[in-house]
Amino acid sequence: MESTREIASIKRWRSRSPKLAFCIFKYFPYGGIQRDFLKIALETLRLGSQVRVYCLTWDGDVPNNFELVLVPVSAITRHTLYRRYSEWVRNDLAKNPVDAVVGINKIPELDVYYAGDSCFEEIAQNQRSKFYRLLPRYRHFSKYEKAVFGNESKTEILMISKFQKKFFEKYYHTTVERMHFLPPGISEDRFPPDNLEVRRQDFRKELNLSSEEKLLLFVGSGFKKKGLARALKAFRSLNNDMRRKTKFLVLGQDNKTYFRILSFCLFISKQVSFLGGKANVNDFLFAADLLILPALDENTGTVILEAIVSGTPVLTTENCGYSNYVVESGMGDVVSLPFQQSALNRSLKILLENTDKEDWLEKSKVFLNKLDVTSLHEKAAIKIHRIAVKKIRS
Repeated sequence: MESTREIASIKRWRSRSPKLAFCIFKYFPYGGIQRDFLKIALETLRLGSQVRVYCLTWDGDVPNNFELVLVPVSAITRHTLYRRYSEWVRNDLAKNPVDAVVGINKIPELDVYYAGDSCFEEIAQNQRSKFYRLLPRYRHFSKYEKAVFGNESKTEILMISKFQKKFFEKYYHTTVERMHFLPPGISEDRFPPDNLEVRRQDFRKELNLSSEEKLLLFVGSGFKKKGLARALKAFRSLNNDMRRKTKFLVLGQDNKTYFRILSFCLFISKQVSFLGGKANVNDFLFAADLLILPALDENTGTVILEAIVSGTPVLTTENCGYSNYVVESGMGDVVSLPFQQSALNRSLKILLENTDKEDWLEKSKVFLNKLDVTSLHEKAAIKIHRIAVKKIRS
């Protein structure tokens, strides 16, 4: 209701349509941040904004009314590529100005930043070596993060992870006035349909799962960061009978060569299948008995909440931004920090022994009655639109 009133207020005041520029290095349809960007940009269109997108590569359909600008720069190293990208975009914006620049990635001179990534400095200081912090790569990403979160920046920050807030405050003393927290943004198709059990069983048949078999699911692009190696090792720790009766499906776009070799070395390659990116993730979530996401670092882990919404329990790690929802809902288990593989192994065994879908669905319903989990993209778009309008008025 509140968002509806805000939208009506926005539509009443339009001296002209705000011009927005979204900056995202790469777009592909199966990335979590990429999906958020697209939904937010489409919402700003609905509110009456004009949308330009600066992108290095775009994989997928381009929505109507998007002005897509493919930035024509290249480089051998990633940090050099991103520096050249930001410089090219800055020069183009000087010639073709907009009312507000929205960053999906961290670059200088943003009006708004959508904080879909974790704090780089926290990772660099605690998960990387001293040698790493001497490299040009470190200096680049540290400088660009400071350009967004540092005291001299005026960028408004749309936060989606309360877990990450303390790190930005620790390294940059970012003022709370610039950090605006958004609720989750779970798609309606992640909610269980009325015919859930029929749909679930039909899809399990498509996957050649018998009634006795369990389905363990891993979802995410970025296998290393999201902890796939940890998940494979935990799967290997199951006793022979449980492992034989469990299929482990991996969904997501990434280089799977190392992880295929790892599954072969762990003697679990017959039970593990790499399916790539999938448009029907909801069908897999409905069919699954457990989602596992033991990430090394994860800003939110939207699929955690998607699984909870679908009635599927979750096994994850404390440093996932949305892990608190697992605890609050009672939908699974969270492995605390510092991470121990043995703790993950134990939790996996316990959760696979308790796969009563009706029980999990009931817990999910009780939890969702208390929480807004759908309005992220709408509220982000409203905030961006208001910032652009304010700049026009000033």
